[in-house]
Amino acid sequence: MASDTGRKQFWKRSGAKVPGSIQHVYGAQHPPFDPLLHGSLIKTSSKPPTTPVKLKKVSTFQEFESNTSDAWDLGDDDDELLAIAAENLNTEVVMETAHKVIQNHSKLQEQHKLQEEQLQEEKQVESSEVSSVAYVDNRLVKSVSEGHTSSSSDNASENSSMQRSQSLPQTSTPPLASGVDHSTSVTSALTEREASRLDKFKQLLAGPNTNLEELRKLSWSGIPKQVRPIAWKLLSGYLPANVDRRESTLQRKRKEYFAFVEQYYDSRNDESHQDTYRQIHIDIPRMSPEVLRLQPKVTEIFERILFIWAIRHPASGYVQGINDLVTPFFVVFVCEYMEDDEVENFDVSSLPEEVLQNIEADSYWCMSKLLDGIQDNYTFAQPGIQKKVKMLEELVRRIDEQVHRHLDQHEVKYLQFAFRWMNNLLMREVPLRCTIRLWDTYQ
Repeated sequence: MASDTGRKQFWKRSGAKVPGSIQHVYGAQHPPFDPLLHGSLIKTSSKPPTTPVKLKKVSTFQEFESNTSDAWDLGDDDDELLAIAAENLNTEVVMETAHKVIQNHSKLQEQHKLQEEQLQEEKQVESSEVSSVAYVDNRLVKSVSEGHTSSSSDNASENSSMQRSQSLPQTSTPPLASGVDHSTSVTSALTEREASRLDKFKQLLAGPNTNLEELRKLSWSGIPKQVRPIAWKLLSGYLPANVDRRESTLQRKRKEYFAFVEQYYDSRNDESHQDTYRQIHIDIPRMSPEVLRLQPKVTEIFERILFIWAIRHPASGYVQGINDLVTPFFVVFVCEYMEDDEVENFDVSSLPEEVLQNIEADSYWCMSKLLDGIQDNYTFAQPGIQKKVKMLEELVRRIDEQVHRHLDQHEVKYLQFAFRWMNNLLMREVPLRCTIRLWDTYQ
């Protein structure tokens, strides 16, 4: 648009309509008009032009060409033009913009610095509070040298150090790191929360008739290990909700189990049951944890539990994977008689024989109650697992269509990777501790 306007203005300026019009004549002392040079001279000169009207009349084809020329067509005069363009920049605007950028950067740096200082102060306050709490509980002892590490600190730091030195005993114990204090505070907070949850469970279980729905809701967030055995027995349906009937039920069911053992276990060598017993004997060394499965006493208990269950449930019989479902119950009931949680290193044979028999019977009945609800997982063609895998596929399609489409494009069937999840109830996918916590929600 600018070039078209320039061209129209140029041709309007031409007043020569007939031949013989006056033409400019240039000599050696008066070269042709150069608009670029003329513009630079005007800017450098402080004297305004005296005859602006005459300048408009001095319009030649060189002026038109210079006004309409393309910047890409410039040749040897590029450097000169760049120099002229640089002279056209306003130095004050450039400096003002640079100052604004520097000021904005400085403000951002100051804001970040203030935020870091505030975080450091908050951490120091928290660590000081935690240290006082730790001393009150007689768990941690700090050195008095912490209050005198620097003599050039300000008044606030001196006052805080004096208060700390007065509250702590004069010992030569090296100072503890603030990270230890913070972890101790977290541990104490968790301990208080766990104690509160344990009280809720005890109050609920101490009633004459335990509300199983409330117990199930409370168990969703995890069951404390002190009450997990009784909670699992109640939630699985092994024990009644009435407190007065629990002891008699335990005695009756335990006797009933060992009556089954006496009746059926000797038939494991019969021709009709040899395949079942042999498969059980092969699968038990595959269970977890590793140390438990290597103990002969544990192997003997698991063989009896699995064989009796298979004989009493001929519709499904024994299926690989059922052996894993005994482990969580067995471990939880063993932990009831342990002082620590190192079940992997615990010698089960060190327990009295009567205790081992009670653990075996309780594990059998709880596993039976669990399998009663999912027995179609282990019948012919395992329709229960097929249904659950299909539900998983539909869930992934709704929640994460991109993952579902990716699996479909690569022809990956859900049954190929999710079968074991359903068959073993995630026993082979997560550690035993996580499995037990997960099973708090299964009951």
